[in-house]
Amino acid sequence: MSDNNSIPNSLILGKNVVIEDNVHFGENVTIGHNSVILEGTYIGDNVSIGANCVLGIRPGGNKKMRKPGDSVHSLHIYPNTKIGNLVSIYTAVVIHENVFIGDHASIRENVSVGSGSVIGRGAMVELNSQIGKNVTVQTLAYVTGDTILEDNVFIGPCVSMSNDKYMGAKEFTLKGPHIKKGAKIGNNASLLPGVTVGNNTIVGAGSVVTKDLDDNSTFAGVPAKMITSQISDNKEDIK
Repeated sequence: MSDNNSIPNSLILGKNVVIEDNVHFGENVTIGHNSVILEGTYIGDNVSIGANCVLGIRPGGNKKMRKPGDSVHSLHIYPNTKIGNLVSIYTAVVIHENVFIGDHASIRENVSVGSGSVIGRGAMVELNSQIGKNVTVQTLAYVTGDTILEDNVFIGPCVSMSNDKYMGAKEFTLKGPHIKKGAKIGNNASLLPGVTVGNNTIVGAGSVVTKDLDDNSTFAGVPAKMITSQISDNKEDIK
């Protein structure tokens, strides 16, 4: 532990915890065994961090990967957040209050997670993504880079998203899905780059979303097609 940190008496540390310089701790923070808190990380009051976590990671890469950018912002974890075991969170991430992050989850740089949200066990949130308030990202879901999840969105287990239309074959502005308020995505659904899912729309399990989906509707299939619309006059199934 560095001498350059102000350590409150209420901090509870497990065995073999590493804390680098210029880490801020609020009151009543708990850190599990073998976790590493990297330089500049800010941790608010009543935050619980599990064992074997690494927080505040600086991004790396190689020539095939896009450059991570020049952001110097630190990881900022707001009060009352709970982080499980074996979690990795990069720098330039903001985790707002009352968030729960499950075991084995990973959150890349330049991501914001809104208050009251849940990032499930083994879920992956890639860089430059925005997650709103009270969002649920369930077990093993993959949120690709450059994605927007608005407030109250539900992402089921093993949902997969993509942001590269040409899969690296040629230049393309990377853009993940934009999922609007209250939308729900069923387990194992796949969303292609740049698609928009409308407000309060439901996507059935196993569906493949290839184009924008209207508000207040239900879609299912491969490719996903509308099966009901809450805004239709007769409320009947739409074939």
